[in-house]
Amino acid sequence: MGDSGTRTRRRLLLVSTNYAPEHAGIGPYATQTAEHWAAGGDEVHVLTGMPHYPSWRLDPAYAGVRRVEEQRGGVSVHRRRHLVPARQTAVTRALFEASVLAGGWFPPAGLDRPDAVVAQLPSLAAGVIGARLARRFRVPFIPVVQDLMGAAAAQSGIRGGRPAAGAAGAVERYVLRRAALVGVIHETFTPRVAAMGVPEDRIRVVPNWSHVPSPSRPRAEMRARLGWREGRTVLLHSGNMGLKQGLEVLVETARLDPRLRVVLMGDGNQRERLRSMAGGLPNLDFLPPADDAEFPEVLAAADVLAVTQRASVVDMSVPSKLTSYFAAGRPVVASVAREGGSALEVARSGAGVVVPPEDPHALLDAVRSLAADPGRADALGERGSVYAAVHLSREAGLARIDALLAEALGERALGDRARESGVRADEPDVRSEAAEAAAGPDRPADARVARTEDAHAAGEIEGAVGT
Repeated sequence: MGDSGTRTRRRLLLVSTNYAPEHAGIGPYATQTAEHWAAGGDEVHVLTGMPHYPSWRLDPAYAGVRRVEEQRGGVSVHRRRHLVPARQTAVTRALFEASVLAGGWFPPAGLDRPDAVVAQLPSLAAGVIGARLARRFRVPFIPVVQDLMGAAAAQSGIRGGRPAAGAAGAVERYVLRRAALVGVIHETFTPRVAAMGVPEDRIRVVPNWSHVPSPSRPRAEMRARLGWREGRTVLLHSGNMGLKQGLEVLVETARLDPRLRVVLMGDGNQRERLRSMAGGLPNLDFLPPADDAEFPEVLAAADVLAVTQRASVVDMSVPSKLTSYFAAGRPVVASVAREGGSALEVARSGAGVVVPPEDPHALLDAVRSLAADPGRADALGERGSVYAAVHLSREAGLARIDALLAEALGERALGDRARESGVRADEPDVRSEAAEAAAGPDRPADARVARTEDAHAAGEIEGAVGT
């Protein structure tokens, strides 16, 4: 850092299996982070895969492409081919991870030594690649955990997931133990990461932000375009249609009340199975993902926004869709486990209600209650909008990422300034009374998790990735 207090130009490598033009999941966060660094004057490289999410179909524009170098938003993007399995099982997921690992084993040609390597998890392969390249270049490695993959294998319902959870957890431990600092998107991840042998003083909470703008057009205008007549309640779910979402509960909710219009907007490997399960229900619509420009308007046009997860999903993920839901200004009904991070975020925001997962009757009761009390519904939606503006702005989120990177690089002054401008007042340790209630009376306020070692598994992985 120079005498003027400004930092020198850095060379940064971000490893993320997902990146633009993907518009769902972690892709937008990787893209906005990299372009933010580039806009600040850094030389930024991204090692990524081919666009395929959330449909789990290869973008036709990349058919037959083995590797390609692109310039996007001032960022050098290095894409490598990998398997894109149409069906998600433990075996196909392992093959996907292996193909990502093979494609990214060596650094991009011509890349000089970076100052740091940042990786987004998932995927596990991105974490292994990031850890390996950081070790090769002898620079700090900073993984950001968006999903906990060992827990995901056990909780998501993927075929063969429970037997595979141990192997996924071993790889995860290998990756996270090699980090200078570990970023997690929610404080509920911290005990799990600490249990993998990462000291808690090396874990930082870096929540995702709302990566879409607030709606700007009248709701009635978009409802008319979508054919949603006034007076009929519309319950909308937007995003990935995968196993962990447990979207069967929305199909059954539609079946319970023909007057309710349920809309599933998005794509994913469970879309066709859900369509078949619905059997042509006239009040259940399947829509493709909305264009980026119209996405916030579609969310705002709905009466209630739904987030659902299988009952087994507790501490493996917090859906990124929540940040967009809050910004849309509509009430949220969360059919999720009360002890999980999703329930905590809904309670903390004050933007909605939590009902038991996989219970269509409870979900329908909550939707009917909101429809019968428009004033309450509007008030909940307004709280979400305020929460998003105050705590989940892009500027605040990127400032937290900047602080994480600066601290890992030893840029203390810069890190302090970024942290002061970006960290929300109630994070990570202070919770609202509503959030405490959602967490449950048996949840320890100060989780102290015994740290265990798995030397055998770590040794096997060490030998596999080499130096």
